[in-house]
Amino acid sequence: MELKLSKPICFFDLETTGIDIGTDRIVEISIFKVYPNGNKESKTWLVNPTIPIPYETTLVHGITNEKVANEPTFNQVAAQVYNMIKDSDLAGFNSDRFDIPLLAEELLRAGVDFDMKNRVSIDIQTIFHKMEERTLSAAFKFYTGNSLENAHSAEADTMATYEILKAQLDRYPDLQNDMKVLSAFTTRKKNADFAGMIVFDNDNQEVFGFGKHKGVKVEKVLETEPGYYSWIQNANFPLYTKKVLTAIKLRKLNTK
Repeated sequence: MELKLSKPICFFDLETTGIDIGTDRIVEISIFKVYPNGNKESKTWLVNPTIPIPYETTLVHGITNEKVANEPTFNQVAAQVYNMIKDSDLAGFNSDRFDIPLLAEELLRAGVDFDMKNRVSIDIQTIFHKMEERTLSAAFKFYTGNSLENAHSAEADTMATYEILKAQLDRYPDLQNDMKVLSAFTTRKKNADFAGMIVFDNDNQEVFGFGKHKGVKVEKVLETEPGYYSWIQNANFPLYTKKVLTAIKLRKLNTK
């Protein structure tokens, strides 16, 4: 089943130096863009992360420090990456919890003001886990009947993710072929940021999701303990979390 699209959607996958969203870096990114008219384009970049790739990580994806030594840094390809995704919804495998947050950090670090306004995200892993409880390679085998070659290659994983979503729509008649509906279906919880440091409560108000103010409205904390804002901005929190917190603070000031 082909996708019913009202706007382009970019399937993407990252290979990285590790799994820490705040400190690890991209070493490979592959994007497969599908347009509403059926046109498709793809692009893969190897990236010099500017920090060492741990040996145990190389064992997973096969990308060595030597392989990326002469490749561009993410700062050098950030504009190309953003231009490819800027008009699109996003989709990936475990992308809501890892790939999108880490990509956002890299883009913000490169000076690109990335956010998720006017776009939705679809996490194909969540569909799979809700329906079958498996991994990417098993999902590919289960839905397509084929074995996934070159697993942990960003390009192979990206293309597999695209094929899995189409097969999922064929397999589950009650799974609606609508990107906003799929995004809602794959959203585990409603966060204001990617890391879950700021979440929405039942009244759709931002509250802190961690620490001594967990469950307390962000606006209330900023009003009663203004130093908490400075502490977060100067501490090792994700850049996107800091961006969201600043937006809440500015919104509060503008309503006074």
